[in-house]
Amino acid sequence: MNLNDLLPELAVFAATVLVTFFVVKIFNLVVRGMFRNWVPAVRSHIQKLVSITIWAIGLIFAFQRLGLQLNFLLLILGLIGLGVLIALKDTLENIGAKYFSDVYVPFKVGDIIKVAGSTGKVIEINPITTVLLTKNEEVVSIPNSLFLREKMKNITPHVWREILVPITIDSKIDLPEFESKVMAACNKIKKYLDERFPPVLTVKGRNRRSVNLVLTLMVKDPDKKSEIIDEVNRKISEIEHKMIRRTRQE
Repeated sequence: MNLNDLLPELAVFAATVLVTFFVVKIFNLVVRGMFRNWVPAVRSHIQKLVSITIWAIGLIFAFQRLGLQLNFLLLILGLIGLGVLIALKDTLENIGAKYFSDVYVPFKVGDIIKVAGSTGKVIEINPITTVLLTKNEEVVSIPNSLFLREKMKNITPHVWREILVPITIDSKIDLPEFESKVMAACNKIKKYLDERFPPVLTVKGRNRRSVNLVLTLMVKDPDKKSEIIDEVNRKISEIEHKMIRRTRQE
């Protein structure tokens, strides 16, 4: 292959490397925004893992454009990737468990729980562990993955009455108006709710694109929880859809 034939391939190689560079930068910004409330060390590891993965894919594609055989390189990269997954197994397991515990495990900061022989008040839930404060003022750190394997008891008074409904809305939605409409929707199902504990809508976090909230309800009959959650989620979806449509029209 002469130089004239090689120049187009070199140009594609350089363009691929440049595109990969910008893609890495974009994904780093996305990761930084998504995990900005996480422990900095964990966020940094995730950014590095994403960057290495994108660079590996980009360079493989770039070198293939030059006609190079990359079977050995692919094998090495595969082994490195396997090694990284094994090294980060516990961390990734705990991070994944944190996601599922947010959705499916009925406890929050402030609750008193019992798990794996430890009992205490939940004072922190981070991506890796859940931290308890015992009656003896001892701090106990429970790996999040344990909650998917061990039986957990929430012994907080009246906890059986509580429903937590996580909500994520577009940041363009007017929050006070949204809260007002959600409270009005809750008022329509007040026959299922305990009048002593009015519904509470709490902001848990926000970024440029979305706002994360939690709606707390106290029910009269725990057997109605599933029915109430379905009804509340349906009403919230309707409210959000209407407000987004109106915002776009404006």
